[in-house]
Amino acid sequence: MPNVSRKKQKERKERNIMRKSGAQKGQSPSRMIDERIKELGDWRGKMLSQLRTLIKQADPEVVEEWKWRGVPVWSHGGLICTGETYKNVVKMTFSKGAALEDPSGLFNSSLDGNTRRAIDFHEGEKIDEEALKALLRAAVMLNESRAHG
Repeated sequence: MPNVSRKKQKERKERNIMRKSGAQKGQSPSRMIDERIKELGDWRGKMLSQLRTLIKQADPEVVEEWKWRGVPVWSHGGLICTGETYKNVVKMTFSKGAALEDPSGLFNSSLDGNTRRAIDFHEGEKIDEEALKALLRAAVMLNESRAHG
């Protein structure tokens, strides 16, 4: 059963990526995100890199963080979103997504909660860049309005 051993090898590699990424204390969060993208080495790394670029385009003042044992986080006046990587999906979770207007219908995950909303990106999917940047800017504006209100 060669497929089983390949599957096990892939699972082992995934665990090692998580372990390595979480153990790099002392590095800047931006450097740790760079490492995560490099370690993934597949479509998920490319997708995470593309999402990161769009986040920085939408908000040049965004702060990159590394939380919860290896999750890239972007903040500005509070948490904006996370960039989680799983076997079949790259998940972008907006911490206050339920409070955001989503006219383009990007949110496709975590739709039942009162606070968060997420977008699951799958291999080969095209990102609606303008709609995503608008959503990111709205999240920043929401954070700033709550900080000043």
